[in-house]
Amino acid sequence: MFFLLFFSIFLSSLLAQDSAFNPPQMPKVQNVSGISIEKLNLLDQHIDTFVNQGHVPGGVFIIARKGEIIYNKSFGYQTLAKKKKYQQDDIFRLASMTKAFTTVSIMQLYEQGKLGLDDPIFYYIPAFKQSAVLDQFNEADSSFTTKPIRRPITIRHLLTHTSGITYGVFNPGKIQAVYEKMGANDFGLSADVTTEQMADQIAKVPLIFQPGEKYMYGLNMEVLGRIVEVVSRKKLNQYFKENIMVPLGIEDTGFYLPKSKHDRLVAVYTYNEKGKVVMAADTEFGKIVQFPKKSDNNHYAGGGGMSGTAMDYMIFIQALLNEGEYGGKRILSRKTIEVMTSDQLILLNEKGTGYSNIPGITFGLGFALKTKEGTAHDHKSAGTYEWGGYFNTKFFIDPEEDLVFVGMTQIVPFRRNDFWDKMYAIIYGSLE
Repeated sequence: MFFLLFFSIFLSSLLAQDSAFNPPQMPKVQNVSGISIEKLNLLDQHIDTFVNQGHVPGGVFIIARKGEIIYNKSFGYQTLAKKKKYQQDDIFRLASMTKAFTTVSIMQLYEQGKLGLDDPIFYYIPAFKQSAVLDQFNEADSSFTTKPIRRPITIRHLLTHTSGITYGVFNPGKIQAVYEKMGANDFGLSADVTTEQMADQIAKVPLIFQPGEKYMYGLNMEVLGRIVEVVSRKKLNQYFKENIMVPLGIEDTGFYLPKSKHDRLVAVYTYNEKGKVVMAADTEFGKIVQFPKKSDNNHYAGGGGMSGTAMDYMIFIQALLNEGEYGGKRILSRKTIEVMTSDQLILLNEKGTGYSNIPGITFGLGFALKTKEGTAHDHKSAGTYEWGGYFNTKFFIDPEEDLVFVGMTQIVPFRRNDFWDKMYAIIYGSLE
């Protein structure tokens, strides 16, 4: 229940030295055409303020423009005792930022003709032939009835979170009760079942709505991770390694950390019952956050199970900004990225059942997306795609400005989202 409480709180609420570590393809520079370094350095003051006020413990923040690192700094301390500063090569729990790796993997298989976006997922996971939609629910014993689906769940449904699969822990009440009853409430970070067993278990849970009917964030990427395994005939971690990590030179990101890297995994901050900031290690929640140190048991949560460094993630999203290529290695084609970053929810948004009621704030395949109609919302350009993670991590990719950002902190729940909003305002205010 402690775990569920923190997930629920998170849903409702939904750091300084220059680094010497930079990959050779993305050198650190003092000036980039079109950037005011003086204005960009206002970030130092902004981050320091939030750290000193206790809202953010600290972390690592990287910005690249036109393929060059223009900001790469760490702030704050990993513990309340302030004895260990954050470092650029620290390893952070990526949580839902894992979803981008799973999305890219699916799109790789798509452009190879090995699967179709509108394929029913029971082609790959037969257990989903039995999918049904939740109908009646009995609060007394959590029993329920179901009704038939009108159309099968497709890969596109999973990529857009319109499948009817959700997160039980994010939805207190009957949904959480049903997921608990079906043994699927603890999926998302780590579990004691294989990826195959997890997907088959999710298939037994009734859908919350008819596939394609609306957007609802859920365990879709966990299912897609299993589809990657089935199609590629490789474990998800091995597929990631061979098709993303090795080509891009990413070495410190994965599902389970070797013991030699355990000391680089940062601590997690949280709150106690009195609302005071504490270390998660001092609470029951601390047991949950140790999942990257577990032994590999063939469970790979494609929606939330990985950990890695800010620089690893920067390289990954720089490849996406570069239309699928980085350092002479290609992981996706330009046209595939065009499909991936196109608005997939136009009709649902018009009906009010899509990703957002804000015009132009929508969803592509695996990423939140901003279109031309959303340019009044904030500084980010039309075409920007992005996401974040449960432990308060963020990234965005702005193709129009040739700009990418990664921010890594570890505090949950996070109660000051204006920290990110103001940071983005400073970043875009530095563009000349």
